[in-house]
Amino acid sequence: MQQAIILLMVLVAGMGLSVEAGLLGPLGEQVGHLSATLSIFMVGALLLSLVLVFTRKRQLGLLFAQPRWLLTGGILGPIYVVILTIATPLVGVGMTMVGILCGQVAASLLIDHFGLLGSEKRAVDGYRVLALAMIFAALWLM
Repeated sequence: MQQAIILLMVLVAGMGLSVEAGLLGPLGEQVGHLSATLSIFMVGALLLSLVLVFTRKRQLGLLFAQPRWLLTGGILGPIYVVILTIATPLVGVGMTMVGILCGQVAASLLIDHFGLLGSEKRAVDGYRVLALAMIFAALWLM
């Protein structure tokens, strides 16, 4: 049951990414891609700051005790959002999301298969490769 709830939350989060792309494209064209990206991160930072104020277990002190390479993930977010902001008006939300999905699944399979970035190894089988091939086919068909 817990896994079903988590998968539903992941599905809703994925839907949220499409809505975000739909909002960012026009915003980026109006105010500039970097300004639109900054606005998304500012709103998100303010919201998370507010949530942290009311959270009991704040462990921000531990954040900078972690290996520095773990913090480099913060570089990827703005790059992703800028690309999303630029691509969406040019190719549409659907193609942008399928392209992103292709990249996410391909990278995820490599990370799982080799146990990269501290994740547990999960062998890539024929079904997963077929799923990736079908996503690539969807991108080609779009």
